[in-house]
Amino acid sequence: MTMFLRYLIHALFHGPVPDPPEFTEDLPPRDPGEREARHRAVRGDWPAAAKLMADAGADGELRGRRADLLAAAAATDGAWLQRWLEASPDDPDAAQIQAATLQLRAARARGSASAAETTPEQFRAFHLQSGLAGRAADRAIALAAPGDPLPWVRKLRTMFGDQEARAGFEEVYAEGRRRAPHHFGLHLTALSLRCQKWFGSHERMFAIAREAAAAAPAGSDTVLLPLFAHYEYVLREYTWNAAPGKGLRACRAYFRRPEVRREMDGWVAKWRTGVPAGERSRECLHWVALHLVLAGRRAEAKEIVDELGPVVDPSVAWGYVYGGSEYGYMRAWLWVNRLGR
Repeated sequence: MTMFLRYLIHALFHGPVPDPPEFTEDLPPRDPGEREARHRAVRGDWPAAAKLMADAGADGELRGRRADLLAAAAATDGAWLQRWLEASPDDPDAAQIQAATLQLRAARARGSASAAETTPEQFRAFHLQSGLAGRAADRAIALAAPGDPLPWVRKLRTMFGDQEARAGFEEVYAEGRRRAPHHFGLHLTALSLRCQKWFGSHERMFAIAREAAAAAPAGSDTVLLPLFAHYEYVLREYTWNAAPGKGLRACRAYFRRPEVRREMDGWVAKWRTGVPAGERSRECLHWVALHLVLAGRRAEAKEIVDELGPVVDPSVAWGYVYGGSEYGYMRAWLWVNRLGR
């Protein structure tokens, strides 16, 4: 059936066809105060960034999101951050944002291709930037306020590109948990460092995910970490070197196993029944949407896709199953809107 006929049938039986999604890796902040602060910071008003961080108080999740937001801006043009560091060299927020900025630059230097398709020059740049990020994270740790987990999250993240730093994984992870037992970014980073893709194992990855999810309160995004662990699992077991069609069929069969569906539904139910500490993570919404699409539950999946809205960053897990993030999300979008199979 041609796409034209699909659109015609949709219009006849389901109403107007929605506009297709727009993809971007730099989604604008939903909070107007955050948008304004980032806008002012990149134009040289670093005190606006400092105030944005200070206004988050002791909310670790909010502080982390804002630090990531500002780091994304500084990774492209960091002149304003450098002026902040020069004016307040012992400011813990500036130190944390510097560490996050350097880690983003490390990721960009490596690129998103598989290891086999990454050049030696890219790896060298990745390791160099990761080393700089690690030293910046150490500085942030030295300046950290009591109870602030973010520098320890930053330190964990630098371990992807610094093999020597991994020797301190357990100590850094334990201190991060002591400061913020249910911090989403902390546990997600630990899970990723212990997955098989990063020289860990499925067993250690699932253990971290399930232990963190079980301990977290209902409504916390940390409750959904086992979903991501399942996506990491199928990436290695079914889609790593498989032909796209064959890998996708294997993934669908896996996610429709009764025991897998029961587990994933249980974590989603715990996530939904609680009261979130802040706004729902868009990353987690993608995880839930992918789960529902793979399980063949169109109506439920469409609710999540509609909640994600017309502008999305699909670079979270769709590529693990479909071989490409935008391709995977587009296939799901067509399916939930009854325009594709």
